[in-house]
Amino acid sequence: MVAQPAIPSIPNTAEDGLPTPRRYWSMLTLMVGLAMSCLDTAIVNVALPTIAKDLHADPADSIWVVNAYQLAVLVSLLPFASFGDIFGYRRVYRFGIVLYTGAALISATAGSLEMLVLGRALQGLGAAGVMSVSTALVRYTYPRRHLGRGIAVVSLVVATSSAAGPSVAAAILAVGPWPWLFAVNVPVGLLTFALSLRLLPYTPPSAHRFDLWSAGLCALMFVFLISAINGLGHAQAALLVAGEFVAAIATGYLLVRRQLNQAMPLLPIDLFRRPIFALSVATSVCSFVAQGTAFVALPFYFHDVLGASAVTTGLMMTPWAAMTAVMAPIAGRLADRYPAGILGGIGLAVLAGGFVLLALMPPDPTMTEVLWRVALCGIGFGIFQSPNNRAIQASAPRERSGGAGAIQGTSRLLGQSIGAAMVALVFGAVGGTHGSTIAILIATGFAATAMVASFTRLLVAGGRRGRTEIAGQMAGD
Repeated sequence: MVAQPAIPSIPNTAEDGLPTPRRYWSMLTLMVGLAMSCLDTAIVNVALPTIAKDLHADPADSIWVVNAYQLAVLVSLLPFASFGDIFGYRRVYRFGIVLYTGAALISATAGSLEMLVLGRALQGLGAAGVMSVSTALVRYTYPRRHLGRGIAVVSLVVATSSAAGPSVAAAILAVGPWPWLFAVNVPVGLLTFALSLRLLPYTPPSAHRFDLWSAGLCALMFVFLISAINGLGHAQAALLVAGEFVAAIATGYLLVRRQLNQAMPLLPIDLFRRPIFALSVATSVCSFVAQGTAFVALPFYFHDVLGASAVTTGLMMTPWAAMTAVMAPIAGRLADRYPAGILGGIGLAVLAGGFVLLALMPPDPTMTEVLWRVALCGIGFGIFQSPNNRAIQASAPRERSGGAGAIQGTSRLLGQSIGAAMVALVFGAVGGTHGSTIAILIATGFAATAMVASFTRLLVAGGRRGRTEIAGQMAGD
C-alpha cells in the first residue's frame, strides 16, 4: 500500500487562511458535516407514512419528526454561533458533530414516536452547531483574496444537499428500512469528528461570557414566530395567530433591548448598523421566501395544472439544483472580483424572469419547455447565492464571523418557512390548481424585491461608509 503524505496538524493562526493541501482537507471535513445537516432537513419526508405505521402513530403527529428538527435548528443557530465566538469555532463544530451523531443513533433505534421526535430534536441541535460555524471556519480556511471560492463551496453543498434529500432517502429506502435514514449518519459522523481533530483551523476564543437570558429570549422569539407563521398558513384561529405574533414581537423587543449594551451580542444587532450587511440579509430573506414558495408550489403546479406524475414532477425539479450547482463555483470566483450588489441583482433578475416564464407557460407545454424554464431559475439563484453569502460574511469583522454565519443560516430557514406558509395560505384561499400559479407570481414579487435590495447596495457604496464596507468586502475582511 502506498504511504499517504502526512497532514499537518499544527494550529494555524495566520491571517490569510490555511496552506494547501490542508486547506482542502479542512474544507472536506467542513462540507461533509454541512451536507449531513442539510440533507436531514428533507430526507425524512418521504418515509413519514411508513414511520407512522411502524410506530403506531397518528400520521398528523408524525409531522413532528420533521418539525422538531427544523425548529431545533432555527432556535439554536444564534446561541451556537455565540458559543463559537466565545470558545472558538472548531470546538463548536466538533460538539455539533458529536451531538448530531449520537442523536442519529437515538433516532435509528427509537421504538416510539416520542423517542424519535426527541432524537430528531437533538439532531437539530447538533446540526445547528455545525451550520452556525461552518461559514466562519471557511473564512479562516481560505485566503482573503479567494474567500468567494470558499463561500461558493458552501453554497454548492447547501443547495445540492438540500435538493437531494428526497432522492437520497429513496436510494436508502430501496435497500433498507427507515431507521437506516438515521443510522447511515453514525459512521459518517464518527469519521468527520476524527478528521476535525486534526484538520480544522484554529480560531482564537474571546473573553466574553455566554448570555443565557438572551439565548432563552431568542429561542422563545423564534418558537412564537414560526408557530404564528405556520398557523397563518394553515388557517388557525385568528386570535391565536395574532397572539403568537404579539408574543414574538414582545420577546424580540426584550431581546434587542438586552443586546444594545453588549460588546458581543448573541443577536448581532450591531452588525445591522453596517448598510451592506443589513441589505445583504434583507436580500437573503426575500430570495429564500421566493425559493421556499417555489419549491412548495411548483410540484403542485406540475402535478395539478400540467398533469405530471410524481416521478415526472421530480424530474422537472432537477434542473434547478443542477444549474445552481453549476453556477455556484463560477459565481464564487466572480464574487472575488465584482461587488455582490451587481452579481446578486443580475441573478435575482434572472430568477424573477424564470418565475414569470413558468407562470405564463402554454396550457400544454412540452417537457423541454418546462425544463429550460426551471433551469433558468436555478441559474439565477446560483448566480445570486455565493456572492450574497460572501457579502454577509465579509461585511462583518473577522471575530464576528460566527454571528454573521448564524444570521445567514437563520435568514435562509426563516425565508423558506415563510414561503411554505404562504403557499399553504394561498392554497387554502383559492385551491391548489389556481393557487400554484398565484404562488409562483408571489415568488416573482419576492425575487424582484430581493433584486431591488441587492442593487441598492451599489447606491450605499456611494457614501463614505459604504465605500469602506465595499472595500472590506472585496478584501474579505
